[in-house]
Amino acid sequence: MPDSKDSKGKAPQKPNEEQSAPAAKMTPQQIEALLENNPALKNELGAVDKDKAVEQLRKMDISEILTGLSLTGKNKKDMAAFKFWQTQPVPRFDDASSAVGGPIKMIDPEKVSKEPDPLIEGFEWATLDLTNEEELRELWDLLTYHYVEDDNAMFRFRYSKSFLHWALMSPGWRKEWHVGVRATKSRKLVASISGVPTHVRVRGQKIKVTEINFLCIHKKLRSKRLAPVLIKEITRRCYLNGIYQAVYTAGVVLPTPVTSCRYYHRPLDWLKLYEVGFSPLPAGSTKARQITKNHLPSNTSTPNLRPMEARDADSVYDLLERYLKQFDLNHAFSREEIDHWLVYRPDAQKEQVIWSYVVEDPETHKITDFFSFYNLESTVIQHPKHDCVRAAYLYYYATETAFSNDEKALKNRLQMLMNDALILAKKANFDVFNALTSQHNPLFLEQLKFGAGDGQLHFYLYNYRTPQIAGGVNEKNLPDEKKMGGVGLVML
Repeated sequence: MPDSKDSKGKAPQKPNEEQSAPAAKMTPQQIEALLENNPALKNELGAVDKDKAVEQLRKMDISEILTGLSLTGKNKKDMAAFKFWQTQPVPRFDDASSAVGGPIKMIDPEKVSKEPDPLIEGFEWATLDLTNEEELRELWDLLTYHYVEDDNAMFRFRYSKSFLHWALMSPGWRKEWHVGVRATKSRKLVASISGVPTHVRVRGQKIKVTEINFLCIHKKLRSKRLAPVLIKEITRRCYLNGIYQAVYTAGVVLPTPVTSCRYYHRPLDWLKLYEVGFSPLPAGSTKARQITKNHLPSNTSTPNLRPMEARDADSVYDLLERYLKQFDLNHAFSREEIDHWLVYRPDAQKEQVIWSYVVEDPETHKITDFFSFYNLESTVIQHPKHDCVRAAYLYYYATETAFSNDEKALKNRLQMLMNDALILAKKANFDVFNALTSQHNPLFLEQLKFGAGDGQLHFYLYNYRTPQIAGGVNEKNLPDEKKMGGVGLVML
């Protein structure tokens, strides 16, 4: 949510000041740690002669490395993006004052422009009406063919129309926060950015934010520098509605993540994942051995586990609210949001997006445990046999065992619940189950045969400063129970 106004009550930033020390001052151990914590950069360096790679690294600023700059020149636009973020109210990489929590600058609503910045010739602003089936289809079409895909162009997110309704029409949603750019002559939708209002807690401080998502630009327009303009426009629209903070995530490091988590993947249909190139065949193993290794029981093992119903919403709200308050950064759900985000109401016209389950004590009828996962498919690009991978993403969960002050009991309980989540996802025909190192996930990821992914997810707060929050991984970028307690927020 960018804006170029100066902050009030804060020391002004020095213009053109270097953001960090040169990498030349880093020790070999520090460079190795940097690479371990940035798998994408490490993968890129893998194709370069080692000594040459280190030499290139030493010539770069640490801040350049962290913004995901490609040594091969593939991502030169990233530096322009970095310069854009230098104009925004976000913490700098070398911001020593981040120990002080709170807004970075105060916004005077009277000074917020009532009109958007002009776009380049041939394009115009649009506000999308997602209650209109045709406009929803246009957004779906843009995202399906132009949104996030992996570095090797093998997979691309394929959000269903039901998912877009679920993600973008949560309680309090505003039509004007579904921003589009159209080509003036053809009327074709060529770019989008969206936001929904919600609340998060940052170290116990509850703040109203916009959750920003679906920043997407048509591939043929990537050179037009539309992203900063889109970000500035959604910022302006949020400011006009009295929301001055935002939360967002990205796979690249921008100035400056409040925390970073790593993706983990549990194969449910290993053979399919191998065939599409998602899962490798480990050295020394066989296909049959991998299928056996990833086999799951046919039935769940948690007594009194059942699908969540609308009547459970009050109990789940109470349990989840208490559970999430344990984390430094968490979603402060409203009761109405529980209904929207977690309760599945069968509809023949819509695909199922959310799967939620509860454990009900048969005597007291109290909900003691709850977990959920959502459906996000990916298109398999140009594969002769498979056209999509069905991925279940771990969403929110909570258990009364978390309040027992017995970590061994919590670990055992979560391993049982999450193994059941895997079984239920398998029964629902998912191919893989994805989870981050957030929440209490380090207690079960490795034990339940999740494999480390090569992706990081970095969390950002716009116009809000707070000290770094633990992301569930240690300096080797592996799940660490001692690094939990930071992230209780799941971003779609």
